[in-house]
Amino acid sequence: MKVIGLLGGVASGKTFVARALAELGAGVLDADGVGHEVLRTPEVEEIVRKHWGEGVFGPDGHVDRKRLAGVVFGDSPLAVESRKRLERILHPEIERRLRREAERMAASGLPAAVLDAPLLSEAGWVGQCDLLVYVDAPRPLRLARAQQRGWNEKDFAAREGVQESLDSKRRLADWVIDTSRSPEDTRAQVERFWHSHFG
Repeated sequence: MKVIGLLGGVASGKTFVARALAELGAGVLDADGVGHEVLRTPEVEEIVRKHWGEGVFGPDGHVDRKRLAGVVFGDSPLAVESRKRLERILHPEIERRLRREAERMAASGLPAAVLDAPLLSEAGWVGQCDLLVYVDAPRPLRLARAQQRGWNEKDFAAREGVQESLDSKRRLADWVIDTSRSPEDTRAQVERFWHSHFG
């Protein structure tokens, strides 16, 4: 089974591309979704509470991701150190769960699995991928998409600021998919990619 890694900026359309690949027969390794699960485990919640206190927890008693993001996304030395600490807490368990899921998909006979991870290159997971696809969209469009998710420009800039440069991600890629036009156009590009590699 081949693993397809998706690279791109914030709100570039990676999840849309992952879904389109799933429609063609790929499994989806959703690192963000797995990260949410890991963040809700009692052991991790206890570590988060110890480091960042009750202020990052919501009324339901679980970690409030928006409050936690307010602490770890930013360019101050404290935010940078907090983000690195959070990654050290989360990434090993996320990787373990993704690896187990990939093994299950391979055993089921899937030809490919797409790894949709916001910090694919930053987490050091590029080496786990057989093919890398760069999902491209201009910044104004990505910002507009992020604002539809309820982010403001400051949130967007903070998330983008912690990622590797788009140029360096693009240079790693074996294939580019441009999501700046219609969903149908993006799907057609995904189909071309799929058929060129998986028949």
